Amino acid sequence: MELVHGGDWAGYRARFGHDALDFSANVSPLGLPQGVADAIAAALPTADRYPDPLCRELRTALSRAEQLPEPWILCGNGAADLIYRLVWALKPRRALLPAPTFAEYAAALESVGCEVKRKTLHEADDFAVTEAFVQAVNQSIDLVFLCQPNNPTGQITPPELVQRLVRRCADCGAVLVVDECFLDFLQQRDALTAKPLLQTAPNFVILKAFTKLYAMAGVRLGYALCANTALLAKMQAAGQPWGVSSLAQAAGAAALRETAYADAVRALIADQRPKLAAGLRALGLQVIEGSANYLLFRAPETLGAALQQRGVCLRSCGNYPGLSAGWYRTAVRTAPENEQLLQTMREVLK
Repeated sequence: MELVHGGDWAGYRARFGHDALDFSANVSPLGLPQGVADAIAAALPTADRYPDPLCRELRTALSRAEQLPEPWILCGNGAADLIYRLVWALKPRRALLPAPTFAEYAAALESVGCEVKRKTLHEADDFAVTEAFVQAVNQSIDLVFLCQPNNPTGQITPPELVQRLVRRCADCGAVLVVDECFLDFLQQRDALTAKPLLQTAPNFVILKAFTKLYAMAGVRLGYALCANTALLAKMQAAGQPWGVSSLAQAAGAAALRETAYADAVRALIADQRPKLAAGLRALGLQVIEGSANYLLFRAPETLGAALQQRGVCLRSCGNYPGLSAGWYRTAVRTAPENEQLLQTMREVLK
């Protein structure tokens, strides 16, 4: 099997016999919060029972945190699970994606035989989503995905453009999904979230996850926000009934209490992102402007393999539609780790 995502630590270990310094997965560099680890341990005595299929306690906590009605929330086994549930529930005939963007949207769509239309984002615009993407929505489109900020470019779509996209999708009868899984890394997240649009847009879904901000990728926990409770019910029915383990539910409730941890992660990213970008540019590399806990840059096509030999992993982006070999994505990690990456790159690129 060929894996299309970063974070394949098991594959690297099997090949090289040791772990890499992994910049290929965009998770918090501060590791799992201790409060979350403690909550998982405390939930172990209940592991002999089926988990609550409705995630009632977790949804109550999410309702308080997101300041949205509890019936508007559906939890899943990571955001990827919810992407597939939505696609399986709707079975769209034709969908629109920007290119490049997160690979799992197309994979889910193709699993139901959906025709995937891609609107290419241009390097001259730093791969930003523009009005042309909004205009690409027409009556033939059933489903639209927008990643905010986009993965792998890190580009933020301005809120005014998201509002126009919501209206355009409503006018054309298309369901719109805005994936905000990386938005909570940003200190300006409250000004950028599309949550205020949910009230007046019933065919509008926001995806979020605990995976990234709380370093819970192995726990698998995400959630969808939508005012259309009938659509959420269809998504619930489109997958297995016990999609979220009792340990994950306990971990999620605990993570929502880790406000100091989340603030520390945001402060770290805000401090380190521009420094890492400057370090990459000092090596003569093209770095795309953006706002996320990762950076897209162009380098020699041999860079990824050379770094792997030295114990460092980047995400090669040559398999993203809209990008070519030589584009790489790196996570923003701690200052010592970022410096180790830059030093290793200096040795490889000299």
